[in-house]
Amino acid sequence: MEVYEDDGPWMWVAFAPNSRLIIAFIIGPRKQYVADELVKLTANRLSEEIPVYVTDGLDFYRGALLNQYGVRVEYPKTGKRGRPKNPKIVPPEDLKYAQVVKKRKGGKLQKVEKKVIFGKDIEQSAISTNLIERQNLTFRQDNNRVSRKTIGFSKVAKWLVNQMKLYCTHFNFCREHGGLRYKDERGVECENTPAREAGITDSKWKLRDLLTFKCFKTPIR
Repeated sequence: MEVYEDDGPWMWVAFAPNSRLIIAFIIGPRKQYVADELVKLTANRLSEEIPVYVTDGLDFYRGALLNQYGVRVEYPKTGKRGRPKNPKIVPPEDLKYAQVVKKRKGGKLQKVEKKVIFGKDIEQSAISTNLIERQNLTFRQDNNRVSRKTIGFSKVAKWLVNQMKLYCTHFNFCREHGGLRYKDERGVECENTPAREAGITDSKWKLRDLLTFKCFKTPIR
């Protein structure tokens, strides 16, 4: 497992492979608190049922999932001498989490190992990061701000975040995906958008729909 930290800007992404929906993203350093924030943000946007989580070998995700879903277990006093056993945070029975660990040597991929970290009955075919890795490539192809070795990077993190919010919203609601297909009322096969595939909207938005959508804020009392 990888545990090393990095103070540079990283883009953390939560992605639903079945619908190709970008659930959440955060731009921040490679630190535990950023992983915690991503998992919390993702959990708040999902239904009550916990999905199967799959990540790369970065161990910050394990800690973040425990912080979000973990259950505190108190050990009863035994009446024996000595210090009592400290409480422990354990994963709930319905939390399923696996990692795809890639081992490299000299910059070349040597081995890919699939590890089940929490839970049981996780199909090996479900333990994959191929689609999110392809999505990362799409990010770099579409957006020069996040390309590698680019002179088009954002000088201010705030504007990078704002630009990525617009990009991800357009990707989810407006952009048809070649891997998502359905038949319309005429029986014609069409490409779907991630938001429509996920059931968030019943139509494919145009850019005009996105830019004119009225977002209302409800005060919390």
